[in-house]
Amino acid sequence: MGSPVKHPLFATVLISLSTLTYAAGFQLSSPDIKAGSLMDKKFEFDGFGCSGENKSPMLRWSAAPAGTKSFAVTVYDPDAPTGSGWWHWLVINLPADVHALKADAGAIGGANLPKGASHVRIDFGVAGWGGLCPPPGDKPHRYIFTVHALKTNKLEIPADASSALAGYMINANALAKACFTATYGRPKAK
Repeated sequence: MGSPVKHPLFATVLISLSTLTYAAGFQLSSPDIKAGSLMDKKFEFDGFGCSGENKSPMLRWSAAPAGTKSFAVTVYDPDAPTGSGWWHWLVINLPADVHALKADAGAIGGANLPKGASHVRIDFGVAGWGGLCPPPGDKPHRYIFTVHALKTNKLEIPADASSALAGYMINANALAKACFTATYGRPKAK
């Protein structure tokens, strides 16, 4: 094996990634969901065999890094049996002075979002919250809730953009992120 490549740009990328991952004090929480806990059925999807209320939880964040011009919020299930996980929620263009999303901010149509913010189409094919819906009998899936502090006022993403494109644009413009993980499972069908 050869020696490691030494390049100033590579070192800058490593420094940037560590800064992104470990922004001091930046925190995300929810009064509706305790990190590491099992989530309530009201957050479950209503369709595809699931029968929840399809309500998004309230989220709050604090201590964003200096230079934050906007936020994005994502919810992702890495355990979905798709080979690439499942995007349950993508919210972009949250103004820098917004530090919370109220309960059911994920309602389709965006009426419950703060002014200027918008949903991006998720893996259910809609622009809004797509609740939890793991296959019956699977071990509880992990749901990663993340708020991203962005260095731009607005992400220019087409209305019909995929969640992969939105994720790329969010990560390309991120200064820092804060997240927590909670779980949800459904009993095996009888």
